[in-house]
Amino acid sequence: MSLTREQALEMFRSDDLIGIGMEADAVRRKLHPDGIVTYIIDRNINYTNICTECCSFCAFYASVKGPGREKGYVLDYEKIYEKIAETVEMGGTGVLMQGGINPDLRIDWFESLFRGIKQRFPEVHLHCLSASEIIGIAEYSALSIEETIRRLMDAGLQSIPGGGAEILDDEVRSKVARLKCTTQDWLDVHRIAHKLGMKTTATMMFGVGETEEHRINHFQRIYDLQEETGGFTAFIPWTFQPRNTALGGRGWPETTAVEYLKTLAISRIFLTNFPNVQASWVTQGLKVCQMGLHFGGNDVGSVMLEENVVKAAGTSNSTTEEELRRIIRNAGFRPVRRDTLYRTFFLN
Repeated sequence: MSLTREQALEMFRSDDLIGIGMEADAVRRKLHPDGIVTYIIDRNINYTNICTECCSFCAFYASVKGPGREKGYVLDYEKIYEKIAETVEMGGTGVLMQGGINPDLRIDWFESLFRGIKQRFPEVHLHCLSASEIIGIAEYSALSIEETIRRLMDAGLQSIPGGGAEILDDEVRSKVARLKCTTQDWLDVHRIAHKLGMKTTATMMFGVGETEEHRINHFQRIYDLQEETGGFTAFIPWTFQPRNTALGGRGWPETTAVEYLKTLAISRIFLTNFPNVQASWVTQGLKVCQMGLHFGGNDVGSVMLEENVVKAAGTSNSTTEEELRRIIRNAGFRPVRRDTLYRTFFLN
């Protein structure tokens, strides 16, 4: 770690955005001296929106009971297979599958789904289920977290996305997602997955009323777990999208591009043990994402053939592989396709 907590706080409070960006760029160049910026072609499949958690920042979920239940859905297996077949036809190599915490979907549902996918599409990487979903599956199936992950791995699960992290500080979580798993719960799921040999990603959704100290707490906790296990492949920060959400209905301001770039840069400087940091075009748009490549980002994420959660919050940025390659080249880097585990098999 090249920053102390005090230095990180000083950076957050500094007006020297360009200086902070240059420092983050130096860290990126040290870790990635070849000038490559990566991206992936995959699909985000939201298998259900029925959820028990009722997070105030989410515009996607349908409650298990009460108002909004009529919007609820569960995709059947054939529809999911159809979406994956389309992804493969378009050059996709992986599937990011996440959904609500649905008490009707227990572990046998996911085991059958993953086995069915692997029988039909053995080459597709299954990057699925956030920590909070895994906790829900374990609880509704009367299993331990470790047994749940082992069984999902046996069925075909290959890595776990970092969703559900939001801000890893219970003071914040209790205000915006009081029913969701605790900070320790989230960390424990990833720790167990790493122990079992599975790679995961870490995320942070910011701009929900947290302080700069809360963001630093988040960085410190994932830094410490990475020191312990080495199991994270990447850190992916993005900003809360307030439209159509309960939290946004309170007149919540959108996080500015300047605040996003500063937070991205400080994360790159702080998280020296993370090999990759992703710049977001889904929440920030392509131009800010392109700037993020000079603020520490070395990856632009996915072409994302489908995305529903951010779209439900009123943000509908979209892109193509050609456009991602163009913004990477125009920023002075070489675009290279990768797989879910950040392996660059597609040197082009």
